[in-house]
Order: sequence, then structure tokens, then C-alpha cells
Amino acid sequence: MKQFVHFVAAGGIAALVNFLSRIALSLVMPYPSAIALAYALGMVTAFTLNRRFVFPAGNEHPGKQALWFSAINLIALVQTLAVSLVLARSLLPALGIEIWREEIAHAIGIVVPMFSSYVGHRRLSFRVR
Repeated sequence: MKQFVHFVAAGGIAALVNFLSRIALSLVMPYPSAIALAYALGMVTAFTLNRRFVFPAGNEHPGKQALWFSAINLIALVQTLAVSLVLARSLLPALGIEIWREEIAHAIGIVVPMFSSYVGHRRLSFRVR
């Protein structure tokens, strides 16, 4: 349980990097592109924090850890992008929500893959052999 709490904390920091950078990037690029680039910035932050503080016992080569981490996060990116776009472009407008629409959609999109990512990183990215 302690490890999951650390994972959530590291993820929270990475999500904040993701979220705030997406807002800044949206000033200079389209929303889907800003989501993808912001996700990459958050992913680098998450890898660094997870390797150092959440899964320090992982003894795979860092390159192999990064490969698994990237693969798991690519799946999570698809989830994040799909949820964010469906919410921002369809569901929230249908509910009459226009103010902060993209921010609400993106925040929910970031949270969706949290549990599957934890399991994937624990079992694959930072496993102990």
C-alpha cells in the first residue's frame, strides 16, 4: 500500500507537469498535439520519480526499464487522449459545460490510466528479478 501511495504522489507531480504544460502548449499548438507533448513531459517526470522513489529495488537495466515504461505509457496515452477528446468534444458540451471544458476533460483523462499503469510498472517496468 505504501508503494501505491508513493506511486500516486509521483504520478500527481507528473500529472501536474502534464496538465500545466498542456495549458501552455495549447497557446502555440492544437489541443491534441498539446496533449501528446505534455504527456511526454509528464512521462519523463514520472519515470525519473518512479525509478528513484517508488520502485528503487527494480534491478533491470535502466534502458529496459525505460522501454517498458514507454510501452505502458503509450497505452496510457491512448487512454488519456481518447477520454480527453470524447469529454471535451462530445460529452461535456452535451451536458452544457463550456467553461474549463478542455481542462476538465484533460484532468479526467490523466486520471483514467492510473491503476493499470501502476500494475504494469510494478510487474514489468521496475520488476525485481
